[in-house]
Amino acid sequence: MAELVGHISQLFRYPVKSMLGEEPSTLHLGELGVTGDRSFALWDKATERVASAKNPRRWKSLLAFRAEYVQEPSEGAPLPDLKISSPLLSDAEALFGSDESLDRRLSEVLGREVALIDSSPEDARLDQYWPEVKERDFHNHEVIDMPILKGTFFDATPVHVMTTSTLDELQHRVPESNFSVERFRPNFLIATEPGITGFVEDDWTGGILRIGDTAQLRIDAPCPRCVVTTLAQGDLDDDLEVLRATARHNQVNAGLRTSVLMTGEARVGEPVYLVRP
Repeated sequence: MAELVGHISQLFRYPVKSMLGEEPSTLHLGELGVTGDRSFALWDKATERVASAKNPRRWKSLLAFRAEYVQEPSEGAPLPDLKISSPLLSDAEALFGSDESLDRRLSEVLGREVALIDSSPEDARLDQYWPEVKERDFHNHEVIDMPILKGTFFDATPVHVMTTSTLDELQHRVPESNFSVERFRPNFLIATEPGITGFVEDDWTGGILRIGDTAQLRIDAPCPRCVVTTLAQGDLDDDLEVLRATARHNQVNAGLRTSVLMTGEARVGEPVYLVRP
């Protein structure tokens, strides 16, 4: 039996891994995830690894860039051109995926030789730094070798979902920090129904989220958080307490890892139903 759990409050798509993205009113869910999401990444030629803000000592500045499509991408069609902007670039300068000088210009600004790629190399990997979080009993102050989902630029499952109830719960418990949804980089933010509070997502694992007329997401697991949630991005400052709060209050989890069960459109304002396992 399907239970109304909320409505889509915001939708997010990140064309380039670890850069800021865009907030469309409609997303298409294809078999491999949100159309156009994490379709590109920067390849570090020196280390032969995917560049990721999960290693902030090297790639924190990626979060100072914003990547957007010049027009809305369509499932099954070639992706439109990319527009990349950043305060790190010259005044009024914008870069485009079609620019022959793109790789050179990004390499100059980032201080490392990089290339924009649109397909994941075989056995692609990245470096992930785990900061010191005493509330967590693993990987403290350590850089680990991390594989990414084969054939993609996803860290794990292709679609990430969050609820306002989890964000509100974290904000209530640690009011001095800012738990804006942008820190967590989801594809979907679900505004939960009145009376649904706390870390509700923990009880949804194994269930199905029904969105719109046809789209369905299988809930695979809670989403363990990483250092990216603590990094300055947009108007948000560095704040390690964000990650410490998830460890202290919810076993480092906030949000859900999901996979596409049925394709379709998702629109802001649409109801979201949960079919429990």
